[in-house]
Amino acid sequence: MSSIQGLANTLALVVTFLGAPPLYSKSIGWIQTFAVGHYGYGVEDMTALVWGVICAALVFFISRASISTALVMGGIALATRFL
Repeated sequence: MSSIQGLANTLALVVTFLGAPPLYSKSIGWIQTFAVGHYGYGVEDMTALVWGVICAALVFFISRASISTALVMGGIALATRFL
């Protein structure tokens, strides 16, 4: 089971490396506009940093959960098929 978790974490890191930048670049403009409209000017830099961390965390944890579930279900499907 620890090997499955290790594989899921490794694959999630790869997905995060490839997926977080597009998510960030497509949403940062809207997020900064929202933050300025609700909290005032001067929060753009902090918003950009926090949103970058949030995007990376979202992509990592969603992909890790999905990959881990797929690996476990795939193993169960193989076990029931051949045993």
